[in-house]
Amino acid sequence: MRVSDILRHKGSDVTTVRSDASIETASRQLADGGIGALVVSDDGTTIIGLLFERDVVRHVASAGRDALDAAVGSVMTTEVRTCSPTDSVEELMVAMTERRLRHIPVEESGMLCGIVSIGDVVERRLDELVTERQQLHEYIQTGR
Repeated sequence: MRVSDILRHKGSDVTTVRSDASIETASRQLADGGIGALVVSDDGTTIIGLLFERDVVRHVASAGRDALDAAVGSVMTTEVRTCSPTDSVEELMVAMTERRLRHIPVEESGMLCGIVSIGDVVERRLDELVTERQQLHEYIQTGR
């Protein structure tokens, strides 16, 4: 299975936020979308960072009430691991596990084209396992 299979199933919509947006605005986007990360992009296609819930929490803990006025660009994670649609899900699982990543943006030709979460990977892998189980059960039952 490839990353493109996950995107085909879940869609390629990505919620982005500009680097000059406030942490308050970004926090609303995270909460309203029920998501754990925003891709930071000033043009909607070029990835310049990621803003995770943990980035917001850590910033609020250190800056206090004034934290909500800060710009996303001053708080975001700038070291971003990306993948491509042709990458295997197995490679993605290894990267997510080794680096403790829950979200990886998908890029093609330097352009943002999706995002994959650990939940997406687990869901697709479970679907695969259910299908394999059904096929094995059918094979045992019918001998074909």
